[in-house]
Order: sequence, then C-alpha cells, then structure tokens
Amino acid sequence: MRSPRPASAELPRAQIDVAAATAAVAPIVEAVREHGAAAIREATARFDGIELTELRVAPEDIAAALAALDPSVRTGLEVAIAHARRVHAAQLRPDVTTEVVPGGTVTQTWRPVRRVGLYVPGGRAVYPSSVVMNVVPAQVAGVREIAVASPPQRATGRPDPQVLAACALLGVDEVYAVGGAQAIAMFAYGAADAGIAPVDLVTGPGNIWVAAAKRLVRGVVGIDAEAGPTEIAILADDSADPVHVAADLISQAEHDPMAASVLITTSVALADAVDAELEQRVAATKHAERVREALSGPQSATILVADIEAGLRVCDDYAAEHLEIQTRDARAVAARVHNAGAVFVGAYSPVSLGDYCAGSNHVLPTGGCARHTGGLTAATFTKGMQIIEYDEAALAGLAEHVVTLAEAEDLPAHGEAVTARITR
Repeated sequence: MRSPRPASAELPRAQIDVAAATAAVAPIVEAVREHGAAAIREATARFDGIELTELRVAPEDIAAALAALDPSVRTGLEVAIAHARRVHAAQLRPDVTTEVVPGGTVTQTWRPVRRVGLYVPGGRAVYPSSVVMNVVPAQVAGVREIAVASPPQRATGRPDPQVLAACALLGVDEVYAVGGAQAIAMFAYGAADAGIAPVDLVTGPGNIWVAAAKRLVRGVVGIDAEAGPTEIAILADDSADPVHVAADLISQAEHDPMAASVLITTSVALADAVDAELEQRVAATKHAERVREALSGPQSATILVADIEAGLRVCDDYAAEHLEIQTRDARAVAARVHNAGAVFVGAYSPVSLGDYCAGSNHVLPTGGCARHTGGLTAATFTKGMQIIEYDEAALAGLAEHVVTLAEAEDLPAHGEAVTARITR
C-alpha cells in the first residue's frame, strides 16, 4: 500500500459515480413526489423486502425500545448527548447590529429552519450515534419540528431498536421506517396521503443512493452534503506509535469495503511498522474481510513525503473527512491544516472518540468536499436574515446615491421609491 507523493488528481479515493446513481433513483424520487405513501411502500417492498402497513413508527414502539435498551448503551448515549449539547450550544451565532449611518442600521440575525428531516443509516451497520449527531444540533438551533427516517429491519419492519431508543432519549417521536432514496424524497415532497409534511432541510449520512437522492431534491429543500464512503487520513512522523496508527486505520475500514484509510508519513520505518501491525490486527478484528477489502482498495494507501510541510500539502489536497495529526508538536501542525472535516490532534484523540463522545459532530464532508464544505453544526440548521431599519433623515442622506445607481441600471422606479418618501 505504498506510493510516492501523488499529484492531487492521483490521490487515493473511492470511485463513486453519483451521476449514474442519480439516474437510477430519479424514477423513485419522482414516484414519491407524484404518489406519496403508495410509492414509498412500493420502493420499500422492492429494495428492502418489507411490506409496510404504517410508515410512521408508533410512539409505544419508540418507548419500548428505550425501556429495553442495555443500561450501559443508554449511559453511553446520554454522555454523547450531553457532550454534543455543550459543544453545539457554543456554535450559535449572535445577532449583530451595524449602524451604517446615523439613524440607519442593518442587523444580521439567524433564524432556525422550521422543519427538518434527519436521515439515519441502517444497512450494514446501525448508528444510534447518528441520531445524536443530527438531532442535537437541530434542537440546539431551535428547530420546532424534527422528523427522523431510518430503514426498516427485516425482522420487525421498524428501524433498529437502538436507533429508536436514541430518538426516545432525545424526545423525538416523529420517526419513519423508511430508508434509501424514498426517505429523502419523502422528506422533500411529503406524503399527503399519509399525513407527512415536507421539510425545509435534509441532513444525515447515507449510501450512494441517499447521496443521489439528495442531489435530485436540492433546491426543493436544503441539504447538508452528499456524503460518500467514510475516510481517514493520518499525518504521522517517526514519533507516532504504529499500534495507534494501525488501530485507527482499521477503525475506519470496518465501516465499509469502500472506506478509505490513508497514511501520510515522513517515516519509512513507521510505514513498515504499521504494515506489520496491520497484518496482525486485521486478521484478529471482527470484520476482517470487510477491513481487508477496504485497506487493499484503490481508496487506501500509504503516501511517503519528504517532510511535514509536504505532508500538509497532501492533507490539504486530499481534504479528508477525518484527519489525525500524530506528529511532534501536533497542535502546531494541526493549526496549519486548511482542508479537513475534523482534525484529531495527538496520540489520545482518535477518530472513534469523535464518532461518539468528544462533543464534536461525526456528520462530515467526504470525497474532498472539505475543500469547500464543513461538517454538521448547530449553524447548519439556521439561516441568516438581514433586518434593515432607516429613519427619514438617514434615507434622505442616501437618496441621491440610490437614485444615481438606479438610473445607471435603468431602473428609475427604484429611485422613485426613495424620492416619493422625501419630496412630499
């Protein structure tokens, strides 16, 4: 898994054809738009092999899932919720009023979206932690209506019990046993025949079909991002512990055969030691076949660089979802990173901490999107609104300039809307 430092276009990356997937899911999305619940049930029967009678999970089933939850799992979720609330509450932006001229102000304010649809995956693995990561920032932002969708399990026709229990812990009672593209379409268009209202914003990770459906409904609703397979990059020098590095590469690889695990290092000795550690650990891990496939795929590699400066350039080119810094002076190195979904600093900040209990959010940009997009925050669930207030004198002082600019753009009525107020 060795390569010299590649050019940006040659960096290891999972080959995901969202455009092709978009063509495949377009009929599903359109069917839900036109036929509502009937189309959702048909798609669920076709793709999940489950005949749904009700799309919405009954409140008693949500409560029962919490009652049956393993106490240690409940405690872990409660810790994750508390830490996430603390971090996300600090992300809320204050209103700012600027006096532009005497008597004239512009206030930048932030309002929560009214209704959101939060997607929680439930295929190869189930993610009650993703309930926490989606719901907590929405609640902190002040969203009034929160709906969650997660795929039904074949045995019960409902989402995984731990997902339901996490919803119960957070006080979310609008939960749908719907997955895939049909869930995203349901959020975007609603299903009037089942009493499901459309949402204003859709967030949450998912597979390629979910990402494709998000692309199709973007503009009808807001979306957070088109998330792809998970990825980790580790920038390490010869001070890094190969046991830590190998364990962290495996921790991401166990998500999915297409997960990316990339080591960027200045040390051939470390790379050799990590390879040796991987040989032992992969064979012993629970999901060995899945991990081995991910580590041997084109999306995973070890990249040797001349120095940390070169390593940082590779990191910024790659723009990892998760970036670990395991170097000397790790904090100083991390401060120089420009592109990453989340940066984990030092030997005792593994990505898995951020997946659950660090307080950060694990819904992060993938596929290089960290070059332009950040992870899910409380701010994701708010929208900026400007409030403009001028008194008569302030307007009169700017009237000449407004009229001049209006005439320059051949929009004289714009100027007249000002002069009508100050020449009477």
